[in-house]
Amino acid sequence: MALDPSPNLPPSIDPIAAQRWERLPLAASPWLHEEVARRMAERLQWITLPAQRWLHWAPSKGGMTAHALLTKQYPKSEVYVAESRTEYAQAAIKKIAPAWWQALHWRSPKLHAGMPAEGTANMVWANMALHSAADPQALLTQWQRALAPQGFLMFSCFGPDTLRELRTLYESLGWPAPSHAFTDMHDWGDMLVHSGYAEPVMDMEHITLSFTNPARLLQELRGLGRNLHLQRFAGLRGRAWHAQLQAELAQALAQSSPAETLAGAAKGQANSAPLQLSFEIIYGHALKAAPRVRVSEHSAVSLADMRAMLQAGKA
Repeated sequence: MALDPSPNLPPSIDPIAAQRWERLPLAASPWLHEEVARRMAERLQWITLPAQRWLHWAPSKGGMTAHALLTKQYPKSEVYVAESRTEYAQAAIKKIAPAWWQALHWRSPKLHAGMPAEGTANMVWANMALHSAADPQALLTQWQRALAPQGFLMFSCFGPDTLRELRTLYESLGWPAPSHAFTDMHDWGDMLVHSGYAEPVMDMEHITLSFTNPARLLQELRGLGRNLHLQRFAGLRGRAWHAQLQAELAQALAQSSPAETLAGAAKGQANSAPLQLSFEIIYGHALKAAPRVRVSEHSAVSLADMRAMLQAGKA
């Protein structure tokens, strides 16, 4: 049975299930995550802040292929790769880094497994991770501490409209929700400010994916995540339920207008009645706020904060 979350945690996320998903290895990054990472990388052209040292958060789920785009943007940088386990970070580095015999190997950024020293990263890149975090406020704070003064955070995650067709179907059948509730971008902005960020900029877009059949749709969803809802089905369902689910999906999600499907795009095929699912993607960008001294009879300032305030004054 799932445990009730702390009042400070998302009300619909089971923290134990979230931890299991975080530690579950994937053979490859989901296609949608890679596409979102590509779109988020395009936003870097508007950012002039340097990134000599940056943190890539959970690239195995967030997008391994997208790392090459970031390397191209910051070719002479030093990169830290953080995963839920050290061995996952080391495995990700092996996939990311060019082979030693390739010329690109000697021109690529230095790669390290783990977190950088506190207050030293110029950028934290976190693609499609926040929406499945058991304690997103703590995660935002962890990233903020890793950032240097004037460092910036780039992140993306699912928004509330994600899987709206699936939610409607489950509700009509009297089933528990197919996923936990996703946070609105305005709430993310509030959490960023509360976590010590400044000048948050939020953006969102809708992406519709089409699938050739229910089996292909379910395969994609398994790669994107798990149902972390506290009130999800308690226990496993059998073959009969799985067959019913596929039949309901085929009927409820079929579209009358022709559309190219995700599976058929690579083969140049089209389907007259694809199954379509909507995803809301939220993009966020924020700077690390300058430290402030709380005025009292006796005020204490850390050496790191003092250096940051002096640098901000010079700027």
